[in-house]
Amino acid sequence: MFIIKRYPENPILAPEPGNSWEAGAVFNGCPVKKDDQIYLLYRAISLPHYHTKTKQKMSISDIGKAQSIDGIHFSGRMRFITGEESWEIYGTEDPRVTKFEGKYYIFYTALSDFPFTPQGIKVGLAISKDLGKVDQKQLVTPFNAKAMALFPDRVNGKICAILTANTDLPPSKLAIAFFDDIKQIWSTSFWNKWYGEIDRYTISLRRRTEDHVELGAAPIKTDKGWLIIYSYIRNYFTQSKVFGIEAALLDLNDPLKVIARTSAPLITPEETYELYGVVPKVIFPSGAMVKDDELWIYYSGADTVVCLMTTKLSDLLDLMINSNLEQRVSLKRSDKNPIIAPIKNHSWESLQTFNPAAIYEDRQVHLIYRAIGDDKASVFGYAASKDGLNIDYREPKPIYLPRADFEKRKKGQVGFGCEDPRVTKIGSTIYMCYTAYDGESSPRVALTSIPVEDFLNKNWDWSYPKLISPPCFDDKDAVLFPEIINGWYLFFHRIGDDIDYSFVKELDFDGSVFLGDKRWIKLREGFWDSRKLGVAAPPIKTDKGWVMFYHGVSKEDHTYRVGAVLLDLADPIRIIGRTFNPLFEPEESYEKEGDVHNVVFPCGNVLVGEKVFVYYGGGDRVVGVASIEIKKLLEILQGNF
Repeated sequence: MFIIKRYPENPILAPEPGNSWEAGAVFNGCPVKKDDQIYLLYRAISLPHYHTKTKQKMSISDIGKAQSIDGIHFSGRMRFITGEESWEIYGTEDPRVTKFEGKYYIFYTALSDFPFTPQGIKVGLAISKDLGKVDQKQLVTPFNAKAMALFPDRVNGKICAILTANTDLPPSKLAIAFFDDIKQIWSTSFWNKWYGEIDRYTISLRRRTEDHVELGAAPIKTDKGWLIIYSYIRNYFTQSKVFGIEAALLDLNDPLKVIARTSAPLITPEETYELYGVVPKVIFPSGAMVKDDELWIYYSGADTVVCLMTTKLSDLLDLMINSNLEQRVSLKRSDKNPIIAPIKNHSWESLQTFNPAAIYEDRQVHLIYRAIGDDKASVFGYAASKDGLNIDYREPKPIYLPRADFEKRKKGQVGFGCEDPRVTKIGSTIYMCYTAYDGESSPRVALTSIPVEDFLNKNWDWSYPKLISPPCFDDKDAVLFPEIINGWYLFFHRIGDDIDYSFVKELDFDGSVFLGDKRWIKLREGFWDSRKLGVAAPPIKTDKGWVMFYHGVSKEDHTYRVGAVLLDLADPIRIIGRTFNPLFEPEESYEKEGDVHNVVFPCGNVLVGEKVFVYYGGGDRVVGVASIEIKKLLEILQGNF
């Protein structure tokens, strides 16, 4: 199971008011081991002071050094690399240090122009025998670049480095360079030739042209490949940037080949020290090291402090490999789709038939779907399928109509009625949650029920509905859990944008008792489910846990996609797995086009044998079905969290 943990006492290094050279900010720390000590090289920003070259007050970046036994508590802070040469006179920033063949190679950003220009932002190198002092400095790149690091071992006899070119002349390019000897690292002729062929050496990690990638930590050698930690910034060219930390595996013998990678951020800014500082809402990885099987990732918080997060190295490697597998595993839509569509001569379902609940009883899949007709009322229709794919029977009339005042139209020609059903069987009763809407008040969750026997006999004598969600709150996507937990009924629903849960002792809602609102499954910034979430259908019980599908909406493209979580068998509030990638997204025309474009919206699922059938609304107009082997789904969910 993959778990990332921020160090509870973050930040581990903060500005030191007593040292003017590091009183403004300290961040982008990179650790390296030396004997029984861990050294941390970090960027330090000074208080504003008069600069003789610019003839004005300004802050300057230097590279500081500190020591530690445990890699967390650092002391002996001092300036280590300062702007002495003409090519670094306006600042030295963001060090990456690698011990290579007995020496310490420290690559950093060197600033030679003021005001700052892309052409004056290049990579510098400091070499030290023992980290006591700098023995040699060289300007490395003759072009705009940052974030360079040396591999700790040769690759096929070659010295190897990774760097980010064109960081300030985007798009940036994360690229590999191979050297025959150390002196080539600062050879202008080498770099001019290399830069002319840069596309040969570029590794592609950007998922979208709108994003930006930059190297974080120096490569770490593992038995699965070279591990690199890097910064992935979504929407880089907008005011809505989302900073994330990601990882990739490069082939041990050919680091130009990406073996595996994360498909979404390991973390995004959430904590106070990441959200507020010199540059708010920024996290940036800058160093990493391994202790036994524990990976320590050092990163900056808001360009102000040094922070630490940890995870098991083996779990991260498994996550990346599984993520590649997950991208190949998805719900497979039926070639019979859409299996339910509007019928023009049925006035009650002439316009839309979508968002179906599902239950498997009496060797049939029973579907209750939302229908909208000429009068814009939302009602429920019924269909049945013996094989889960082909509709064998469809009721000619609705099986459920708006009855209570809270779901009848209050005014005008706006939509109203009963929306998006989810059904759950407990004992000999089928319970149905749905969204009740009168066209004016906030939509709320209603609950009704019917005996299983009546349901199977198509005797549609549903109990009178009760509102179970609180007034004055939009509440939708409600599901009753299919088992009673320690004497309590459990509901999942959504007030706001997250998925909530609520325990209730009884189901006799009398108008004074409503569902609570305990935030549970949260949005993931930078993911496909960053804008809005909603439960799809009642969870499916397996020997590994409860599988629950949900829909997620992205901030970027507002597309509805489908993922899943795995819940603990005994304690279903405990999440033990969650898909990183969507399992399903709009691809066909009936999903990408409709009354609402780019929507797949599941409200029902059934397990038949070893296959899960998921029933969904496509484009808010038709019903589709997709399926997946439960074994494949569990393999993904057990490896992700």
